[in-house]
Amino acid sequence: QVQLVESGGGLVQPGASLTLTCAASGFTFSDYTMRWHRQAPGKGRELVASITVDGITKYDDSVKGRFTISRHNTLKTSTLQMNDLKPEDTALYYCSAERLPFGLYWGQGIQVTVSS
Repeated sequence: QVQLVESGGGLVQPGASLTLTCAASGFTFSDYTMRWHRQAPGKGRELVASITVDGITKYDDSVKGRFTISRHNTLKTSTLQMNDLKPEDTALYYCSAERLPFGLYWGQGIQVTVSS
């Protein structure tokens, strides 16, 4: 059974840091590109960061220099380190795992709220 489970969200003040973790099971994690997405209230889902099987990373311009995506193939986890959080980072954050055409999997999402 494929599962992606996010953890580490919460309510923080502007300027704070959070680390989100995506724990994977049920598929060969090391063969999949991992991504983090977010969806703010009233907005569409947007891609925040991605990391390929070779460790190549990409970021949305809005988070470059503040967020870092990583993967740990042995632990089967992906993390999103978020620093200097801003109110506009408030959203539901999702991780996904993709290896087309074999599979595209999604987590259930976790809330991050940045507010003073």
